[in-house]
Amino acid sequence: MRNMLLAIFIAAVMVVLGFVRLAPSDPARWHVPPQAQADRDLPKGVLRVFETGPDGLARLDRIAQATPRTTVLAGSVEQGMVTYITRTKVFGFPDYTTVQQDGDTLRIYARLRFGRRDFGVNRDRVERWLALLQP
Repeated sequence: MRNMLLAIFIAAVMVVLGFVRLAPSDPARWHVPPQAQADRDLPKGVLRVFETGPDGLARLDRIAQATPRTTVLAGSVEQGMVTYITRTKVFGFPDYTTVQQDGDTLRIYARLRFGRRDFGVNRDRVERWLALLQP
């Protein structure tokens, strides 16, 4: 009985982890303009407003795409807005970061998909990206 319960538990964990890794990401849900007027730390993510000049998105795009486990979900530099998915190393949890060029300003919204708190993971990643934008 004990072995059967353990097997059921392991199977359930594998199903959940499979869902986390394989669940489709709908661009209509995640690729939306950041509504940020000022920097804010949120329980599920972070909003940042950063002055970069008109080429900020192009420069940040190079930084983001060089980040391990980060891919483009939707958008492009030419469109003026890009949404990236960055996955955690071990379990593959997705975080979504949308960056929009607004004149000389970047508006950034990084947030988790699963869970109630991101424990500063999105803030730390966005802060690293912004630090790399500094001259």
